[in-house]
Amino acid sequence: MKQVAIIGYGPAGITAGIYLKRNNIDSIIIGKDLGALDGYTDLVENYYGFAEPIPGKDLIANGVKQAKRLGIQVITDSVISLKEIEGGFQIGTAKHKYEAKTVLLATGKTRTTINKPGFIKYRGKGISMCATCDGYFYRRKKIAVVGCGAYMLHELEYLNRMSPDVTIFTDGNPFHEEVSNKVVTEPIISFTGTDKVTHIETEHGKYDVDGIFIALGIPSSIEFASQLGVIVEKNNLLVNENYETNVPGLFAAGDIIGGKLQIAKAVYDGMMVADSIYKYLNKK
Repeated sequence: MKQVAIIGYGPAGITAGIYLKRNNIDSIIIGKDLGALDGYTDLVENYYGFAEPIPGKDLIANGVKQAKRLGIQVITDSVISLKEIEGGFQIGTAKHKYEAKTVLLATGKTRTTINKPGFIKYRGKGISMCATCDGYFYRRKKIAVVGCGAYMLHELEYLNRMSPDVTIFTDGNPFHEEVSNKVVTEPIISFTGTDKVTHIETEHGKYDVDGIFIALGIPSSIEFASQLGVIVEKNNLLVNENYETNVPGLFAAGDIIGGKLQIAKAVYDGMMVADSIYKYLNKK
């Protein structure tokens, strides 16, 4: 079992790993994409130490190289689940499972949604982003899950326990997995209903639904935290002065805890949370 698992290799996660290493604490850092910095079309010009502007994705890539140079294990994989186990946590990715005494959530707020008519209108009114959070409300009902990757399969496993009637909608993407569920590969046109969502309309049909679960891409820290009962306020994870959530051993830093959404602030969070995790581990 690792001492620390860091989910997300943006500025907060990488900085935390570097400062933990300086305290002789080895961590494993797991990330998949570049988070908010991957969306920069212009250059980062307001970060200390760069005489010339630098693309956001290059800044992240340099951080990952720095961590690896220090001997920190950095893994590129999609984290799709997080659960408590005896003595710590289990982190499930698309390829492996890892165990750690503590976990730092630093994935930012990036979350893949779906740009279809009706999504905004019915989100929270039959459309959910978290199966383990809301699936229980649709037990024995007609459920749709939208997606086609590893995260969708993880959500599907839970939803199949809630209802015998779960249909997969891939929105035009190919699907090659062997499942017992009905699979609709036609592109989705819209979500429709009245006070709540009642149908998914595709290019070739209209399907009755009681609930829809969006499982595209990979989950963010909000989804992980919600599954564990972490307190969320205004789309931010609530942490104390030590960057610890209400779940012992589960920490959060960076954009996900709010404040200024700036690289400098994320780096500061990473430094401070590393100190808190070090103290936490030495108390156990």
